[in-house]
Parts: sequence; C-alpha cells; structure tokens
Amino acid sequence: MKKYIVRLSAEERGKLTKLINSGRGPARMFTRARISLKADQSEGAPGWSDEKISEALEVTVQTVERVRKQLVEEGFDAVLSRRKYTQKKSRKKIDGEVEAHLVALACSNPPEGRARWTLRLLADSIIELGYVNSISHEAVRQTLKKTKLSLG
Repeated sequence: MKKYIVRLSAEERGKLTKLINSGRGPARMFTRARISLKADQSEGAPGWSDEKISEALEVTVQTVERVRKQLVEEGFDAVLSRRKYTQKKSRKKIDGEVEAHLVALACSNPPEGRARWTLRLLADSIIELGYVNSISHEAVRQTLKKTKLSLG
C-alpha cells in the first residue's frame, strides 16, 4: 500500500489541467503536473500506479514517488514551483594571519636545492609550519593572486 495518497480537489485538478493545456512554462513543471493528475486517488480520477505513470510519462518510478510525497507533505504549490537552492558557504582556511605568513614565506628564499618556490612547495611548507591542517596548491595560488604576488 502506498504511503502517500494524493487527493486533489476539483479546483486543483482544474488548475493543473489548465496549466498543462496552456503550454507555457518549464518542462519540469508540466511533468510534475501530469504526475499529480495521474496519481490523484480522488473520486472520478484515474489513480494510476507509480509504475504505470512512470512508463506513460517516461520518468523513473522514484520521480513519481518523490512528486507524490512532496504533494502530500508540502502541498500543491510546492510541487509546481522550484526549490530555492542554497549553496553552503565553505569556511575559508586562509585568514589574514595565515595569508601574511604565506606571503612572507613566498617572499623568502626557497629551500636548499630549489631555485624558486612552487605552489605545492608553499602549500606543504605552510602545513609543516602548523598554520593550517590542510591546504591545496590552488588555495595558495588564489591567495597569492589576490595579493598580487607572483612566484615567477
């Protein structure tokens, strides 16, 4: 037995039908509207199985299940609108103090046997000195570029 049973009101069915017939909007919205109509278990509604819907609309069964779940839990409008994507801000490894040490290190003489500092060598040295636990050569490059410092 399905955990999420979709029951649309006549008004909601009308809105979905009108939306599909209008032909305006993103394809994702149309697909979700069609899934919602086919999954409707109300009186006089088709009430198709997830497998039948996925086959007819050429989507995966998981997509049908996800739309059904969202419709029951979040409501009619949530299914048709896009979710707001929130990008996680990663914590910067290089603060002002570490940046100052990195610039000082890059301006100093390179280690024995080396003609100049490389990005990887700077990254390894910053880690060895204990300023950070880990850092990539790309983070070193971006920091040096930001401070307008060139290794060449």
